[in-house]
Amino acid sequence: MTTGTTAHRGTALLLLIGGLIGALASGILTYDRIRTLEDPLFVPGCNVSAILSCGDVMTTWQGNLLGFPNMLLGIGGFAALAALGAALTAGAVLPRRMWVGVWAAVAAGFAFTVWLIAQCLYVIGALCPWCVVVWAVMIPLFWYVTRHLAAPGSLLRALPHWLVPLAAYAVVAGLVVAQFGDRLL
Repeated sequence: MTTGTTAHRGTALLLLIGGLIGALASGILTYDRIRTLEDPLFVPGCNVSAILSCGDVMTTWQGNLLGFPNMLLGIGGFAALAALGAALTAGAVLPRRMWVGVWAAVAAGFAFTVWLIAQCLYVIGALCPWCVVVWAVMIPLFWYVTRHLAAPGSLLRALPHWLVPLAAYAVVAGLVVAQFGDRLL
């Protein structure tokens, strides 16, 4: 028999808030993509410079990896995480196997995010500001769901909870600065 697992309140709120932020960013990107398809002269508001440009990222094959815009996956996935976070915040208890499924989905999203970071930095040569918001959400989502599933007393639980996300943000920021330097704005 699988026993239920109660989420730490912080993890539940992270799923809720991170899911809402990710869904919002994905929704804005979807709106902008639809507008660019309707009007080739439309310039998304997130086209800030030659480097910070949603338009340059969303029209690449990497931005449409499965044959449709990636942001559609984001809308559904992040909305599901937000709903799950709302249920957990209200006191829902999930069986461990459900948490493993959540972790698998978040891990897949995180792996996709890491791939997209590399593609933006080293192949596309541009950063989508809304995509960067999604990156910023995926890092703690992956870490805290992974940490939630870790056995009590494990290294993942022994580390300060903020250390891994902060280190990951520092690595991504360092890679961005190393690649684009003062050309960001």
